[in-house]
Amino acid sequence: MMRYYIVFVSVFILFLGACTNTTAGEADRHDITLAHNHATDHPVHASLEHFKEEVETNSDGDMQVTIYANEQLGSEREVIELTQTGAVDATKVSAAALESFRPEYSIFNLPYLFESEDEFKEKMNDPEIANVLYQSSEDIGFVGLTYFDAGMRSLYTADRVVESTDDMAGLKVRVQPSAASVNMIEALGGTATPMGYGEVYTALQSGIIDAAENNLTSLVSSRHGEVADYWIYTEHTVVPDMFIMNKALLDEMSDEHREIIYDASDSANEFHEVVWAEATREAEDIAQNEMGVEFREVDKSSFIEASQPLHEEMKQDETMAPIYEMFRGEDDEAN
Repeated sequence: MMRYYIVFVSVFILFLGACTNTTAGEADRHDITLAHNHATDHPVHASLEHFKEEVETNSDGDMQVTIYANEQLGSEREVIELTQTGAVDATKVSAAALESFRPEYSIFNLPYLFESEDEFKEKMNDPEIANVLYQSSEDIGFVGLTYFDAGMRSLYTADRVVESTDDMAGLKVRVQPSAASVNMIEALGGTATPMGYGEVYTALQSGIIDAAENNLTSLVSSRHGEVADYWIYTEHTVVPDMFIMNKALLDEMSDEHREIIYDASDSANEFHEVVWAEATREAEDIAQNEMGVEFREVDKSSFIEASQPLHEEMKQDETMAPIYEMFRGEDDEAN
C-alpha cells in the first residue's frame, strides 16, 4: 500500500510541476506551488496565506498560489529537493533543515549567538546580512525570500528540573536532525537524540527521551505540554523558518512580477511578527494555566560558558568564520 501511495504522490508532484510552466500565449502567468510542514492553524500558515493574497491581488491574478500544508508534498528535506528541481516552486522550512544543503545555515544552531530575540531580528532585517544567506544557495537551485521568526528555543523536560549544565548529564534531549543541533546539546552536557518532530510527544510520554528543545508554541500546538512538567528558559538559540523559492522560476518572471514576489514576502514577514507574538503569549498562558507546565528561569552562565568551544570552532572554520563575523562583528570582541 505504501508503495502505491509513494507512486501516487510522485506522479502528483510531477503534475504540479508541469502545471507551473508558463506556456505560449500566457507570458509571465504562473501557478505557484507552495509547500510547508505546519498545520493550517499555525501562524506560519497564516503568514503564507497573507503572501498568497498579496501576490494574487497585486498581479491582478496573473500569479496564483496554491498552498499545501501538513507535509502533504513531503518532509522538509524532500520539499527542499523538490524546490531545487522546480517540481515545487516555494517552501517554508526550518533553517536547520537547510544545513545539509548550505553550511551557512548552521550558524543559527550555535548556542548564544544572540543575546536576545531583538538582536536576532536586528541582524536578520539588515539586507547586507540576510542577502548573504538568501543568495548562498543560488548555485543549487533556490534562493531565500524572507524569514519567519520562530522564537527563542528553550529546554522542556518530562520531569527533571534543570538549573545548570550539571543537570544536563544523562539527559536525553530530542534535537532536530542536524549535526549542529547534536553538537549544541552535547556541548551543553546532554545526550542528543535526533528525531522527527512528529515523534516527540510519544517519545516524551514513553521515556524514550527526557526532554526536547523548541519554541514556546510547541507546548500547545503539538500538545507537548501534556507530557512535559517543566519549561526551562535556557533561550539558547533562535532558529528561524526560511521561505525559499526555485531560482529558475524567479529568474523567468518579469521584473514587475519578481518585485511583487519580494514585496509580498516582506509583507508576510511583517504580518508574521504580529501573529507570532499573539500565538506565543497564548501558548504560555495555556501551557501554564491549563496544562500545568511549570515555567522556570535559569542562570544561563554555565550554558554560555559551555558553548564557547563551539564559538571558537566556528571562528576557525573557513566557510563559517565570515558568517560568524557578520552576525557577531564587534560584539564578539566586546565579550
